[in-house]
Amino acid sequence: MTPLSHFLKQPLVRVLSVFTGPRTVYGWRNADGSFQPHTRVSTHTCIEGKDGLVLQDHVFVGHFNRLDGSNGLLIEEGVQVTNYVSILSHSSHRAVRVMGRRYVSDPKPAGYVRRATRVGAYSFLGPHSVIAPGSQIGKGVIVQGYSFVSGAVPDFAILGPQGHGRPAVVIGDTRELDGPLLQRHPELHAVYAQWAGKDHLRRALQAGEPSPAKATPKAPA
Repeated sequence: MTPLSHFLKQPLVRVLSVFTGPRTVYGWRNADGSFQPHTRVSTHTCIEGKDGLVLQDHVFVGHFNRLDGSNGLLIEEGVQVTNYVSILSHSSHRAVRVMGRRYVSDPKPAGYVRRATRVGAYSFLGPHSVIAPGSQIGKGVIVQGYSFVSGAVPDFAILGPQGHGRPAVVIGDTRELDGPLLQRHPELHAVYAQWAGKDHLRRALQAGEPSPAKATPKAPA
């Protein structure tokens, strides 16, 4: 399919989806004109501030998500956004609460948060997660469902929820999860190293090595 066909297809499919239900559309064009042929975005994901949103290739965005590019949102290659996920680059609830009726007429509301957000390559965002403005999520991260993410998240972290309103915490490492699979599929080593790096491939392979069997103690003579 030509770039022109993709350009014409996206708005048409989104209009028709009102009658047909949610659909996932292949091909995404960023505001700078760059085209990502393998990126898939649901017709039923809410996109705000498209000029500030950058999706790299091989990204998947499922149904009923909210992508807020109003103050800059970068979603890197291979990221998977499941369903009912909010990825934010602004927050106004505090400003509205404090300023009351003055909020609508003030060009610089007190307490209004504007921060660019990034999701690193080949990360996974589980359902019903909220990514707060300014979050910087590393590559290869898993965010479990119902997590609230705020601040910096290290590469290859597995994040799990603590409870309502409390930031998710690191509970594991995806390299340990990937290691056994990489051990069984050496043909994938180069592909994994391409985005993760050779050092992280080695770390994953070491994590996938079986633990040495413990010697069984001999019974006393």
